[in-house]
Amino acid sequence: MSLINLEALRATPLKTDPYDYFVVPAFVSGKALDDVIADFPDIQSTGSIPPSELDIRGAFEQLLEEMNGPEFRAAIEEKFGLDLSDRPTMFTVRGYCSRTNGKIHTDTKSKIITVLLYLNQDWEAGGGRLRILRSGTDLNDAAEEVSPNGGTLLVFRRSDNSWHGHEPFEGQRRAIQMNWVTDEEVVAHEQRRHRFTATLKKLNPFGSRAAREAASETY
Repeated sequence: MSLINLEALRATPLKTDPYDYFVVPAFVSGKALDDVIADFPDIQSTGSIPPSELDIRGAFEQLLEEMNGPEFRAAIEEKFGLDLSDRPTMFTVRGYCSRTNGKIHTDTKSKIITVLLYLNQDWEAGGGRLRILRSGTDLNDAAEEVSPNGGTLLVFRRSDNSWHGHEPFEGQRRAIQMNWVTDEEVVAHEQRRHRFTATLKKLNPFGSRAAREAASETY
């Protein structure tokens, strides 16, 4: 049985203000969400970590496979009017957020589509809610604020104005980031960078300046 709700994705309209994006609440829900959270990798540090550096198993492994599968790709292609068949994918996983995360950014130009899937049951905190922003200077000038819980899916087309960020939050904040990128060299470079970050985090989970700088793009 599938863990993701492709019908809800297809039925969700694409928004174009201030850039192309859409949000699907409960993209993973019910028992599927419970199972994915139960199998979420044991991450005890901040920063983005490649799946290759984690113990991937069970429902969480199935979720990654479905997100990297042809049906999900076809739904994203249809939504954005793109052909992604020759574009590689890249995944990173986050388990914790530090108060230095969430600064406004657009994502690197090597990324074509950014997919964010939030895997927290509840979210009471004011911080940590990703904002779709109209500028790179004002965190309060938001078109929409997305709470990182309930299996919510956020997908956007990367552009020079795809600004996003969130108010500071420190603590557990589970999320998957998936990207379609321009070429395989991007994947290799980014995976090396995130492995370097993960190594630094193992040595100093919450205090490494180098690790914070290496993982400046947050979600």
